Amino acid sequence: MFELTNKVAVITGGGSGIGQAIALLFAKQGAQTVVLDVDGDAASATVNLICQTGGRAIALSCDVTKAAEVGKVFHTINSELERIDILVNNAGIAHVGTVASTSEEDFDRIYNVNVKGVFLCSKAAIGIMLRQKKGVILNLASIVSCIGVPDRFAYTMSKGAVLTMTRSIAVDYMHNNIRCNCICPARVHTAFVDGYVAKNYPGREQEVLQELAHYQPMGRMGTPEEVAALALYLCSDEASFVTGQAYPIDGGVLVT
Repeated sequence: MFELTNKVAVITGGGSGIGQAIALLFAKQGAQTVVLDVDGDAASATVNLICQTGGRAIALSCDVTKAAEVGKVFHTINSELERIDILVNNAGIAHVGTVASTSEEDFDRIYNVNVKGVFLCSKAAIGIMLRQKKGVILNLASIVSCIGVPDRFAYTMSKGAVLTMTRSIAVDYMHNNIRCNCICPARVHTAFVDGYVAKNYPGREQEVLQELAHYQPMGRMGTPEEVAALALYLCSDEASFVTGQAYPIDGGVLVT
């Protein structure tokens, strides 16, 4: 079960965190993994980890906010590997602020990566998937797609858009054997979280990390590997009857 042998899986933002965990797991399950990241060195580091364990992967630098760059990268993938079976739209950035405190520049930056990036990559992949008459798209949304969280106006806007794009793609292409779902994590403990806390709460790192952990009723943050396991299910043939769904992985947040 959950094998991805002979499938080509493209993961955006695969150079670190959740994206890296997904890339490592998909490669372990047999996929030819394509790691995309705006940081080419980070993408290469993920590929090196995959190759060390006998997996197959290539790294490509890609700024998902630029249409020409996305088009070129996906054309390269299709030319070299001749297909794209799975696209995971994981690349994303965060922002703290209310509607009043969010600048236009910050709003545009969040929109361009978290919304426009998903649009551009999905658009590029859909054309390929239509020609091969099958495919899977998985988007990384958030529990803020479903509930309100203080001081996350722009981020919430973007992840709400990811949720509704997911459902729209699912409806438009379900008769073409193309599935689209999204994952809605609560807080996940990554190097990004550690860096954010260190930058914004110097001297209070452990206190703030505990606050972030206790937000989840289970008393801890999730791990990238736990999100990757859910991603594997949703992108595997075992989930062939699942489309248009938003899957929380939230430590109990939505049930309390």
